Amino acid sequence: MKNRVLLITGGARRIGADMARHFHRAGFNIALHYRSSEQAAEQLASELNNDREDSVICLKANLADPAAPQALIRNTLDYFGRLDVLVNNASSFYPTPVGDIIPSEWDDLFSSNARAPLFLCQAARTALQRSGGCIINIIDIHADKPLAQHTVYCMAKAALRMMTLSLARELAPDIRVNGIAPGAILWPEQEQDEAQQQAIL
Repeated sequence: MKNRVLLITGGARRIGADMARHFHRAGFNIALHYRSSEQAAEQLASELNNDREDSVICLKANLADPAAPQALIRNTLDYFGRLDVLVNNASSFYPTPVGDIIPSEWDDLFSSNARAPLFLCQAARTALQRSGGCIINIIDIHADKPLAQHTVYCMAKAALRMMTLSLARELAPDIRVNGIAPGAILWPEQEQDEAQQQAIL
């Protein structure tokens, strides 16, 4: 795995940061995307660069910006010269009770969970074909089993799941495409009482 390159979206905190650490220990160089968690991203990059100099860069981007996917791929290639793994991890998550759903919530949830991953995959295609690389999409069990009051989020993750299945066929055999639904690892940062947590489990 030495000198291979990983681009991970939403890599500054929580499961994204742990994935970045895991790949880095395996010898990967890391392009670490973040939107607003600049302090956490810089801290993680500093931690990993202390282990291996110049092995991690931080890339700030709002995935709602249509230009962001191309820029992230271009900046990764400009710095490292290659791309081997794309991890679409960034995800907005919050309730959207029916009756109160507004277009901006739809746009936000679909842009991070479905639209940006598609255009990142498309922008990364040539580089991943060249390296024989792979794409890993972080999905959710709620792509199949809906979560109450989260209709738009569940729809967006269902779109990501279908995108994964479709791209796995379309990009084979040059690029491997997989989706992972990790399950309950860290609770969302929104308030949840113990009864809600047990119901989800």
